[in-house]
Amino acid sequence: MIDGLRSRLESRVSREWQRRGPLAWALTPLACVFGAVAALRRAAFSAGWLKSVRVPVPVVVVGNVTVGGTGKTPTVIALVEALRAAGFSPGVVSRGYGARIERPTAVTSASAPGMAGDEPLLIARRTGVPVWVCPDRVAAAQALCAAHRDVDVIVSDDGLQHYRLARDAELVVFDHRLGGNGFLLPAGPLREPLSRHRDATLINDPYARTLPAWPNTFALDLAPGDAWHLDNPALRRPLAQFAGQRVLAAAGIGAPERFFATLRAAGLSPDTRALPDHYAFATNPFVDVEADAILITEKDAVKLAAWHDARIWVVPVQAALDHRLIALVVEKLRGRPSA
Repeated sequence: MIDGLRSRLESRVSREWQRRGPLAWALTPLACVFGAVAALRRAAFSAGWLKSVRVPVPVVVVGNVTVGGTGKTPTVIALVEALRAAGFSPGVVSRGYGARIERPTAVTSASAPGMAGDEPLLIARRTGVPVWVCPDRVAAAQALCAAHRDVDVIVSDDGLQHYRLARDAELVVFDHRLGGNGFLLPAGPLREPLSRHRDATLINDPYARTLPAWPNTFALDLAPGDAWHLDNPALRRPLAQFAGQRVLAAAGIGAPERFFATLRAAGLSPDTRALPDHYAFATNPFVDVEADAILITEKDAVKLAAWHDARIWVVPVQAALDHRLIALVVEKLRGRPSA
């Protein structure tokens, strides 16, 4: 009941943030206060009153200026693979949302989700590169560099507003909601103004016919792969094979509807269940579900290792990055002066 109430509340707030209605206008005084505090903090780092720390290798931050999921994790995975193909040896740092950690911790494919965070664990399993987590990303980056001398570039999963970690390139990811109503929190979804400087913008919207006229803006294509069986990952099925079955699609991600739309685009007509972002799956929410198949995201799947439900299939997503974006990032990294 509590999870359902939270999901409905998040959905309501998300809708309100897409328009400039009475609630948004009523909250604009608080948004002005939030904006002033954020601007003062940015100015303090820019002026050197607060110190940014540069680690021994260049840093690329993949983040957003809006609240909620936009497709950052698939972008990080794709960027890591692209950098490796370009001759780099990347590592990844993350806050480890929801993880019970206080000091820098290495994440491996065998790590427990509660000790690593679902997104860092997914990145570690998909890429095989060193992944370290800590609320202090500077400490995580320093620990990663000390433990892995071969790493020559760090990708930060989120952390755009973690200014203490000096960075060499910033990629900002949006989905179809873009900047919503254009207001800062809590009147809108923006953590920072849309005018905030960044090196490149990625738009994750499969239905966009034109991209915003922002500098260095690229389309971000997320394509689903064959589903794999939770109990037997070697068993795979194209999504089209689920057509005609009773299918439940469930997602505990920042934008569940994006996952559901992906399945509908593949020809499925699933019932849907939106779960809160980073849903812990402490108990099985599908016990009373009547379905032939339950389709979930990879981010949710990393928390279900001990489960045995023959109906559950996992739908992986692969991000395709524009070659011009990769070239831009590589140029930034190779042009960075030695530390």
